[in-house]
Amino acid sequence: MEIFFPVSGLSLNPLIPVLIGFVLSFFCSMGGISGAFLLLPVQMSFLGFTTPSVSATNQLYNIVAIPSGVWRFYKEGRLITPLVRAVVIGTLPGVFIGAFVRITYMPDASMFKLFVGCVLLYIGIRMVRDLLGKKKSSVAPGQGTGRVEVLPSGYLEIRFLFQGQEYYVGAWGIMALSGVVGIIGGIYGIGGGAIIAPFFVSVFGLPVYTVAGAALMGTFITSVAGVIFYQGLALLYPEQAISPDWLLGILFGIGGFIGMYCGARTQKFVPERWIKWGLCLVIAWTAGHYILGYFFG
Repeated sequence: MEIFFPVSGLSLNPLIPVLIGFVLSFFCSMGGISGAFLLLPVQMSFLGFTTPSVSATNQLYNIVAIPSGVWRFYKEGRLITPLVRAVVIGTLPGVFIGAFVRITYMPDASMFKLFVGCVLLYIGIRMVRDLLGKKKSSVAPGQGTGRVEVLPSGYLEIRFLFQGQEYYVGAWGIMALSGVVGIIGGIYGIGGGAIIAPFFVSVFGLPVYTVAGAALMGTFITSVAGVIFYQGLALLYPEQAISPDWLLGILFGIGGFIGMYCGARTQKFVPERWIKWGLCLVIAWTAGHYILGYFFG
């Protein structure tokens, strides 16, 4: 039985988007990253959904799929509220700018695919560098789930205690970085967690175990804002398909919600490096296909 999705123009069995969301989030969550950045290429290349609505639909997937992950970090005491606040304040303006850039300067599929290819190339390079890096984690195996103690701090500073060590970072730096990431995420249709989390670790020197929750929560909040903003822009640009495909995005998200939970439960049985190398190959192929296709296609 097929259902017609009027916004995307697709006719699909409703189980297909659920299955796609499940598979992507299952494997990506085991590698410690979101499936949203791969869901968009799947929608464009395999389903033929290339209008600006695809970015909003991708963010709708985040809204449905992410809460399970955020709840896990909250229960483990690894959701740093001041860091979330700085990320959201910095990212929200960028998301609005990015959405405007998407519909104004990248309405055609070819230019947008080039942009997506460049973003994927960056993510893939970061993942390869992490995999090939020789620097060992300072957190002992099995102790990465320790709780974070947020220390008293003002709006311009973030201080917390983790594994007996105090960490400090200025909120202005976080907000500036988040603004740039928000623009990229607003164009692409992802909250930016896969982009901003490595910067937290490499630039600001924060432990990876402490930043994942804030990046994921920031992604959720900015995705909500992004979907609302795209829906509002649809009223100003009635000639373009801008608003999210609500049913399609929710079905993707349902699969993603289940996949994230199953991936988290299965992660301990599968070597993380195998998963990440597999994702790197997929990312490299997709990025190369889009970039080379733009110049030589």
